[in-house]
Amino acid sequence: MGYKKKYTSCDTCTNNVFDEEFQEYSCMVNLDEDEMYRFLNEPHYACPYYKLDDEYAIVRKQN
Repeated sequence: MGYKKKYTSCDTCTNNVFDEEFQEYSCMVNLDEDEMYRFLNEPHYACPYYKLDDEYAIVRKQN
């Protein structure tokens, strides 16, 4: 059985925020040169800064 890499999507990341000045979404994390190269050139790059935008996490902690 092979190891499956966890793929991430910027659409569901908390670091992906809407920039009103440019009218587009952008990442709040400043990637270094190597990370940016991997992000742009590797189709299945798993971002180490990915954090799921889970709106209900706080509610689950309250219960």
